[in-house]
Amino acid sequence: MRAAVVYSAAGSLLLTALTAGPAGGSSGASGAVAERGGTAVAAARAAAAGVDFGACTKEQDAPGTLQCGTVSVPLDYAHPNGKQIELTVSRMPATHRDPHNSKRRVPRQGALVYNPGGPGGSGMYFPLIGMVPEWKRIAAAYDLVGYAPRGVGRSAPLSCQDARHFFKGPSPAPIHPSESYKLERVAQARAYANGCAQRAGSALRHYTSLNNARDLDVLRAALGESKLTFMGASYGTYFGALYATLFPSHVRRMVFDAAVNPAPEKVWYRNNLDQSAAFESRWADFREWTARHDDVYGLGTTAAAVADSYERARARLAAEPAGGKVGPGQLQNAFLQAGYYDDYWPSRAEALSAYLKGDPQPLIDQAAPVTDAAAEAENANAVYTAVECNDAPWPTDWKVWDRDNTRLARVAPFETWDNVWANLPCAFWPVPRQQPLDVRTGPGELPPTLILAAERDAASPYDGALELHRRLADAVLVTERDAGTHGVGGGPNRCVNGYLDAYLLEGRLPVRHASCAPHQEPKAQPPKGRASGGN
Repeated sequence: MRAAVVYSAAGSLLLTALTAGPAGGSSGASGAVAERGGTAVAAARAAAAGVDFGACTKEQDAPGTLQCGTVSVPLDYAHPNGKQIELTVSRMPATHRDPHNSKRRVPRQGALVYNPGGPGGSGMYFPLIGMVPEWKRIAAAYDLVGYAPRGVGRSAPLSCQDARHFFKGPSPAPIHPSESYKLERVAQARAYANGCAQRAGSALRHYTSLNNARDLDVLRAALGESKLTFMGASYGTYFGALYATLFPSHVRRMVFDAAVNPAPEKVWYRNNLDQSAAFESRWADFREWTARHDDVYGLGTTAAAVADSYERARARLAAEPAGGKVGPGQLQNAFLQAGYYDDYWPSRAEALSAYLKGDPQPLIDQAAPVTDAAAEAENANAVYTAVECNDAPWPTDWKVWDRDNTRLARVAPFETWDNVWANLPCAFWPVPRQQPLDVRTGPGELPPTLILAAERDAASPYDGALELHRRLADAVLVTERDAGTHGVGGGPNRCVNGYLDAYLLEGRLPVRHASCAPHQEPKAQPPKGRASGGN
């Protein structure tokens, strides 16, 4: 998710009381009972129908080894026999091949369902990860299953605006916006929210995290699994936690990777404040790394000097966008990715260095909008907005947003205002909001689960993992210390992967909490065409 979880850099700078929008929908007690019954009806129907897996369509652009199918779910679980929508599902059957012993046939353990987060992310290509060495042991024992959640891709796709107008570039990204710029963005947010309502109609209110959790139970049944084995990353941990709360007896094993803070008072407005603050620390991590490699990039020998180099590029792009496509907004988006994943650090530092030395092409290649992906990006943004706006109350008074984020931007300017603009349609959301579920399970109610977290993750700050750990009895937290990659399971850290494999393959977990040393930081890559050590 673009917006989540707890800030530490700003400390107790602010915690504003929300001016809540109207709560509604079928989130009351009678509605919850009806929706629980509707989920049982839909799951029984899906269990009888199964999933007719076959070759993926040409439009799904998948390798021939990947299998695709669909699962029908109710649009509204309070009315399970009403309108149905189809979710697209993908699968790679268990290989049964032990990567370390070719003569051993690995027994199948069932299906492992994965969600990459978002909201708005698709897991349709997830099963292909079984070809990656770090995943081969898991792929031997499990059918790897991905899917596109409701609204995403071909799963009853949601749209809020014409995709041809989604990518606007070059664009500004002021870290201290003027009053006139703020009012312009307020008008855009209001228009976007209205566009969602006009395009989706009465269906808009049914794109929620609770319905994503219910859909997951229907998918479980369709796959023929009496109990669910699930791995969610980022936002996927949130509705995974909702699932664990709603259907604890249906859980076999669950992995929460880069856990979102599920505390109801955090969902989602305060989570956004927290995330913006956390990105400031991660932005500093990137600048410090770049400064240590000044002999390669020449951007400065201190984090402050690297920041000055970045600001020079921002000012130059505001005056003359690179290639007519890359302005400050595109620069910001490119470097935000470096806040999620440190394997972007070398390429981003190289592009910034080259640009300031007169070669804009690397920056254009990395930051220019990819117009061919506009429809997919618009769809993902529409689902993100609908789910987060529907899930919980948000401040409806712009003055609250302005006050909170003006204060936060004084200490965390890197991402604060861009995060505001991404979420501001929720201030003007035209359908009723829900009240977040109190995620919580008692001892023995839920099988042991595994939480994975990086200590310096900015997109899902570490306090979220600690909070989820407190709320799920019998959960175990594995921390990658002094690291900040967003999502650590199946990545470069062998220690983390050892815990993941032991849990998924054998059901083994450490006692309550364990930690791993950080993975190796990325190596500086000299710009192509010149050797390290010179300018």
